Amino acid sequence: MFGLPAADAAALAFSLVLWCAFAIAMDHSPWRERSLTAAVNAQRLIWMLRLTNRENRVNDGSLIGNLMRSIAFFASATIIILGGVTATLGALDRGYDATRVLPFLPAVSKELFEVKLLLVGLVFIYSFFKFTWSLRQFNYCCILLGGAPSPGDPDEEKQSFAKRAARVNELGARSFNQGLRGYYFALATLGWFIHPAAFAGATVWVVWILWRREFRSKTRLALRGQ
Repeated sequence: MFGLPAADAAALAFSLVLWCAFAIAMDHSPWRERSLTAAVNAQRLIWMLRLTNRENRVNDGSLIGNLMRSIAFFASATIIILGGVTATLGALDRGYDATRVLPFLPAVSKELFEVKLLLVGLVFIYSFFKFTWSLRQFNYCCILLGGAPSPGDPDEEKQSFAKRAARVNELGARSFNQGLRGYYFALATLGWFIHPAAFAGATVWVVWILWRREFRSKTRLALRGQ
């Protein structure tokens, strides 16, 4: 694969397949209905339904603002990280020489070192796009909130609004979760600098942590009333 050594190519392929498989399971398979994310999404609909029966929506706007500030923090942090990766790529010779003096890092070619850095950068670029799209979706949710029905409006109108607003809120949260997932896998990618097996093992560890939080965490049980 791309002229990589067999062990590195196998570790890269394994990690990418595992990441994609987990993303599909979380976002598109029937399993997602049993996840922590699904439990939170059910609360989003309740939130929007109750919002329609309140005259004052200031607190609701503040809650969405808090969500957007968290996303904006990660988007800004991602830009800083990308700046660091880009700077390292721009001074590749010095970065490569610096890693060669570290006793726990194996000797690799400069080309392979560059590929590893590029992968880290690509993962954070993916996260950045997800975070910024999440921000836009929560902006749209704010616009929907501004046009929310009044308490005296028909129930059908309230339910229609609640479903649309909860859906946009859910999609924004999904993009945010996908961006965070990129952070987890970027950490796993750092294992590649140590050894291909460390890369593959770190990816398995990350998937296990994410799976356990989504399907076996106490938070999930609390949200589902169990």
